[in-house]
Amino acid sequence: MVWRNQTLNLDFILLGIFDYRPTHIFLFSLVLGIFTVAFMGNTLMVLLIYLDTQLHTPMYLLLSQLSLMDLMLISTTVPKMAFSYLSGRKSISLAGCGIQIFFYVSLLGAECFLLAVMAYDRYVAICHPLRYTILMNQKRCVFMTVASWILGSLDGTIVLVAALSFPYCSSLEIHHFFCDVAALLPLSCTDTSAFENLLFICCVVMLVLPVSVIIGSYSRVLQAVISMDSKESRRKAFTICSSHLSVVGLYYGAAMFMYMRPASNHTPDQDKVVSAFYTILTPMLNPLIYSLRNKEVSKGFQKLLRKGKLILYSIFECPL
Repeated sequence: MVWRNQTLNLDFILLGIFDYRPTHIFLFSLVLGIFTVAFMGNTLMVLLIYLDTQLHTPMYLLLSQLSLMDLMLISTTVPKMAFSYLSGRKSISLAGCGIQIFFYVSLLGAECFLLAVMAYDRYVAICHPLRYTILMNQKRCVFMTVASWILGSLDGTIVLVAALSFPYCSSLEIHHFFCDVAALLPLSCTDTSAFENLLFICCVVMLVLPVSVIIGSYSRVLQAVISMDSKESRRKAFTICSSHLSVVGLYYGAAMFMYMRPASNHTPDQDKVVSAFYTILTPMLNPLIYSLRNKEVSKGFQKLLRKGKLILYSIFECPL
């Protein structure tokens, strides 16, 4: 009952990342531009892969799920941040905070596992091409994709339940632009060291294990690519794998820097900048990296544009 009286009716205050100085107004406008590009780019990737039957392969199914996760991730944080900044209403309810924590942690975890699955897919395609349809058939690909979503949601549920089990009776100002667990813990009036240890273990599972799979897969891929006789095959393999590794480096590098350091080394301003990098900038870069460096995606996009032009032409040229 004490916990209910202390916590259930709380409204937290998100201090945000920007103030109203000219420089910050420009940065806020830049973030909105990045959000728009990320939202449109990832939506387009999902629709393109869904509509183009030639892209209905395990590699592009996984890519569509990555775009969907990025789309959901950026939609979890930026709209609330923009609304708070524009309206001046920086409060967020306990329920709203819990929703942000669940989706944020779940999507981060799911994306970690999905990137490992994508690395395994490239390993099978390049190192075992003759067995690819067996080792990465449609059923197995769907199973691993669903498993990534489930494992991410499980992590989100654990962190959410643990975070909301603490009473919050200190200052209710969260030094962040969304409800991040690391920024929420200092507001609790009880000892959170046990939860911090649990959070560290979850980070090890969600980051270190997938990274191990990725490193192992791409080590074998690199050996196979170097031994290829055809220059065209080597070029294509390097193009695809370098795209994947670019995404992995951006995502895991920022996430590890954020969550694999001792709590004493964290500062609010530093955490906000790093969080903005992998929750706002990375979702914008992913579709650009994959679309600009992938001929199949570019061809599918051009085909979709031609179909759209034909539909518009038929509508406007059709007599009434």
